[in-house]
Amino acid sequence: MNLQIDMDIFTVFSIIGTIAFAVSGAIVAMEEEYDILGVFVLGLVSAFGGGVIRNLLIGVPVTMLWSQEMLLKTALIAMMITFILPVKWIKQWKKSEAFFDAIGLSAFAIQGALYATGKYPLSAVIVAAMMTGIGGGIIRDVLAGRKPLVLRDEIYAVWAMAAGAVIGLKWFVTEVDLLILFVIITVFRMLSVQFRWRLPRRSLKFALAQSVHSEEKRLLAESKNDKVEGSG
Repeated sequence: MNLQIDMDIFTVFSIIGTIAFAVSGAIVAMEEEYDILGVFVLGLVSAFGGGVIRNLLIGVPVTMLWSQEMLLKTALIAMMITFILPVKWIKQWKKSEAFFDAIGLSAFAIQGALYATGKYPLSAVIVAAMMTGIGGGIIRDVLAGRKPLVLRDEIYAVWAMAAGAVIGLKWFVTEVDLLILFVIITVFRMLSVQFRWRLPRRSLKFALAQSVHSEEKRLLAESKNDKVEGSG
């Protein structure tokens, strides 16, 4: 894949991911009743937080962010439009929120993988794809006082890691390949939402609650037996 194609597809995925996550952050801020400054902060964090974390992990200067003037303007315009949209339109967005979130995840995961491919080993490409795809969402949710979606919801980060792996292995190389991968990751993310695919989990909260309940029942039973024996 020549440099021109690399830059074109890189820019396309950057724009798609930036818009999807900037709007997502703005809506979360409005749901939490933040003012307009909070809307812009959460929107920018959602759109660029993952890229900043990726750069820190792979040793790229964070100041590279300030060279992305076009993406910053794109995010600001997307957030401003979101802020002034009628509520009924935002409700429509909410109905399709998972879809746009899937688009952002897929676009940024591929963008992050392309950023690292050819410069770093496969493991770094996978991490770059994952952190670019999920990093902004994690920071957004933490700032909004929510449990991060990636840590509690359906399979999420796995799809970003998968995108990084296949790009790092050069299974998807051409512009057409990457567009096909974008569709595949988006579809699988939506399938995981639809069918609630989840990674294995172990709830210590439930187990400990059951343990305490069992212990209380045992103590209550012993107390009753002691009373019966005492009266006998």
